[in-house]
Amino acid sequence: MNESLGLFGRDPWWVVGLKTLLIFVILVLLTLFNIWWERRVVARMQHRIGPNVHGPFGLLQSLADGVKLAFKEDLIPKAADKVVFVLAPVIVVVPAFVTFSVIPFGPEVSFFGHDTPLQLTDMPVAVLFVMAIASIGIYGIVLGGWSSGSTYSLLGGLRSSAQMISYEVAMGLALVAVFMYAGSMSTSEIVAAQDDLWFGLILLPSFVIYAIAMVGETNRAPFDLPEAEGELVGGFHTEYSSLKFALFFLAEYINMATVSALATTLFLGGWHAPFWIDEVWAGANEGYWPVLWFFGKVLGFIFVFIWLRGSLPRLRYDQFMAFGWKRLIPVSLVWIIAVATMRAARNEGVFDEGFGSNPQFWMIIAGVVLVVLLLTFLVPEKDEQAEVETATPRTGGFPVPPMPAGGAVRGAAAPLVFRSEATETVRDSGVSNG
Repeated sequence: MNESLGLFGRDPWWVVGLKTLLIFVILVLLTLFNIWWERRVVARMQHRIGPNVHGPFGLLQSLADGVKLAFKEDLIPKAADKVVFVLAPVIVVVPAFVTFSVIPFGPEVSFFGHDTPLQLTDMPVAVLFVMAIASIGIYGIVLGGWSSGSTYSLLGGLRSSAQMISYEVAMGLALVAVFMYAGSMSTSEIVAAQDDLWFGLILLPSFVIYAIAMVGETNRAPFDLPEAEGELVGGFHTEYSSLKFALFFLAEYINMATVSALATTLFLGGWHAPFWIDEVWAGANEGYWPVLWFFGKVLGFIFVFIWLRGSLPRLRYDQFMAFGWKRLIPVSLVWIIAVATMRAARNEGVFDEGFGSNPQFWMIIAGVVLVVLLLTFLVPEKDEQAEVETATPRTGGFPVPPMPAGGAVRGAAAPLVFRSEATETVRDSGVSNG
């Protein structure tokens, strides 16, 4: 067993209980704060005020909304599978809390007179544990949509399953390079490996791919397709109300904090002080100060979530899925091969002498090139305009509105398409669509 892993499993029961309670309280309070912060930031982006009445700066608005949800009438549709309908929110919210059990908040400290690390537990495959537990939450969303007895909820659940499975593949591939570079899957050991240089700089493509995948994994805008109000009313939770809806709401915001904490742990040095403050201040990474650095980085990611929601429109579903399978996954595979090649070359002594003897230099150069290549894929492709041939309609044909690819715009003349069993013909009607 590694030395860092040997620190765990020795705490008395009351220390474990206090740590568990603190994690639960912190996540609930963080959720209340994030809801308020999101509403304030988006309000500022839209030149509004946002919550400002309940409590100082409106900080109690989230608590008031939670109390309101708790006292709302709890309804269960007649067509619903009642047992699954009730269990689905629980299946979603419990894994959201459990994933934080292996996230390191800081180094070893004195906790009520007992020396213990600021982490509930750790294991040799801690990152895989986080991904496995987080995947269980998908079942709650799918079962919630299926058990509602609603077509819209079912479509939202199916969309969510396809979306989250697709982007979990890209997310998992983005973490492979981190495992190879750190030589471990333990969260505490990965943080220790970033004592000198953060993996977010050395493994820039992995960081960018993970950042994109974590937005899709949490169903947040512009990837909130399971909850697309335009075509699904409310998505998989359309039929939910009261506390059961509040559990879905709580799980979403805790999952935002989870993926942000994992990104901080894997790519931004975890609880280590940012900007190399520890070189100027010797005590920056000692005691409880690292908790401040950790949550500062997490809130930075939360702000990016809010920024994206307030500035980007929702993607089309086929574009979103194509980007995950045709862009993120191939680039991840290429980057894994590049990292493995670079590590093998370093072990063979290729970088021992000569120009560019620092392998980290070449890792950063290759990473920047791949990130630029990946960003070029974000430019949307122009839809190919369908060529429409003019012909005389056959007897028995019936008019069909032109497809969007036909280039017709509101207020402009558009051709009417006539379809029959034998052939499809087109003529220009000269009638305005407006």
